Amino acid sequence: MALKITVIGTGYLGATHAAAMAELGFEVLGLDVVPEKIEMLQRGEVPMYEPGLADLLRRHVAGIEGSSGRLRFTTSYEEAGAFGDVHFVCVNTPQKHGEYACDMSYVDSAFDALAPHLTRPVLVVGKSTVPVGSAARLAERLAATAPAGADAELAWNPEFLREGFAVEDTLRPDRIVAGVASARAEELLREVYATPIAQGSPFIVMDYPTAELVKASANSFLATKISFINAMAEVCEAADGDVVKLAEAIGHDERIGKKFLRAGIGFGGGCLPKDLRAFMARAGELGADQALTFLREIDSINMRRRGHMVELARDAVGGGSFLGKRVAVLGATFKPDSDDVRDSPALNVAGQIHLQGGQVTVYDPKGMDNARRLFPTLAYADSALEAVRGADVVLHLTEWREFRELDPAALAEVAGERRILDGRNALDPELWRKAGWTYRALGRPRA
Repeated sequence: MALKITVIGTGYLGATHAAAMAELGFEVLGLDVVPEKIEMLQRGEVPMYEPGLADLLRRHVAGIEGSSGRLRFTTSYEEAGAFGDVHFVCVNTPQKHGEYACDMSYVDSAFDALAPHLTRPVLVVGKSTVPVGSAARLAERLAATAPAGADAELAWNPEFLREGFAVEDTLRPDRIVAGVASARAEELLREVYATPIAQGSPFIVMDYPTAELVKASANSFLATKISFINAMAEVCEAADGDVVKLAEAIGHDERIGKKFLRAGIGFGGGCLPKDLRAFMARAGELGADQALTFLREIDSINMRRRGHMVELARDAVGGGSFLGKRVAVLGATFKPDSDDVRDSPALNVAGQIHLQGGQVTVYDPKGMDNARRLFPTLAYADSALEAVRGADVVLHLTEWREFRELDPAALAEVAGERRILDGRNALDPELWRKAGWTYRALGRPRA
């Protein structure tokens, strides 16, 4: 008989995973404790912007004309427990307030609510990013509290979604990590992921702690690479070098590679910064803090980039106060192809300039509503042209394709002063200079 799947938590990760499991042919029940979110999903609507996700949902949500009907939603743990053979836990693990450590309260609550309804052999699969050691603790808790006892098994299957590519990353993952404690758990996960495995996705089997460490170490390595090129940008600023040419040269070394070597204002979002800090905190608890002390500097380099952009903006408007100066900010999300503004470097820079007296106007193709909720005191425009109108300086802070395709001549006609700071090193300097702009980018004082 075909497996039935539940997905606990229908945020960014859970909604995507539920829709993808339905696409792979499974009967799926998504659960969330927020009724409004469930009602939205039942209409085939998503509470976030992710390319392709809304179409995927509408293809499978029960009750929508023409759908497969394989995907339903509920707020009932009792219904979920009775329905599922495999339960994926996809709830949030934010950073604790005032600490580096990970807040496990949502994960613990999900396990505590689900366990009493597990009356037959099932597999519970954690996908949330958690501190190493969590899976072993949760496996014991599950066996002790579920009526099925030891037949309620645990596996850990970390997610590696990139915002903007989440649907593709779920349906055709570049690797599937399975942290298991039994052959049965491995067999069930292989059945769930049979289609991507058949299409060539590597299936890597390991123990719980290694599976937990894979996600933490992958994010830390990525953050290190981004902060490395940003540190080189700082050196290039001091030495009159060009970080773009430097990155191009070292990127040809196959041991280094070209990806994630674009210097800019650094990384943000709801995952990378908090995962980096949680990894450091957990290493300290394990007595291995010296192994990860370098990550503190990685975090520090990343945060310095935001302050440096503020100072470049100050220099661009005369080097004194921002009072009375109009600043246009192109970008609000932490990355393109997303509406996520959590820990957004772009909004952080905009907010700092606003607090120092600047008149800041922001435009973003998808993140405006979320930005308004987070920074209601900033001004917002309906287009890049309107944001730039009358501006003393323009800051390009999120590398949306729309911004790369802007007409510098058209913007020049409405700008107060033709000055642009490229915080992502993604614009063509010559194109902007031909239209009369003064162009400046991080790590490229002569570009």
